[in-house]
Amino acid sequence: MIEIRWHGRGGQGAKTGAHLFAMAALESGRSVQAFPEFGPERSGAPVQAYDRIDERPIRRRDAVTTPDAVVVLDPSLLREVDVAAGLRPGGLLLVNTDRRPEDIRAQLGVGGTVLCVPGNSLAAEVGGRHANVVLLGALAAALGEPPLPALEQAASDLLGEKLGSAALEPALASLAAGYRYLAGEDAGRRVACLA
Repeated sequence: MIEIRWHGRGGQGAKTGAHLFAMAALESGRSVQAFPEFGPERSGAPVQAYDRIDERPIRRRDAVTTPDAVVVLDPSLLREVDVAAGLRPGGLLLVNTDRRPEDIRAQLGVGGTVLCVPGNSLAAEVGGRHANVVLLGALAAALGEPPLPALEQAASDLLGEKLGSAALEPALASLAAGYRYLAGEDAGRRVACLA
């Protein structure tokens, strides 16, 4: 089972990112769970969302406390929330920032793989506004699943209704930009810090 924890602020799309990842994994034939955790928070307050992906039916219904991967949509959370809490040895920490992975590793004292993706910049380059879909594409590339076409289909199904066709194109371009950034096609632009 792959367990993922998303950290963001209310309104940044952590819930949507987790939902899209699960939809794409479901399309690829996997069993999935995706759910947010928030209380009476307002826009801008820290929130979490979770994914579980497996080959077999998933029976657990609790929060993800020992994730294989952690996605951080807002780098300011690195100072406010213990985003690496419970991260499994050899796990993946994916952060929306233009900082160097070595700096994030030193700040948080984490092992495993630290990947930094400039999600806001990549989204802006393709006319998008949302870093969450950039990080979604990057996460799939880093984990090797689900494939980009499944992500694009999930985004079209969910975001097409929500955003309308005019805003869907930049969202799909943002998704592909994040995927390419970590899939090796933009290898000259990315930097990883491995354990």
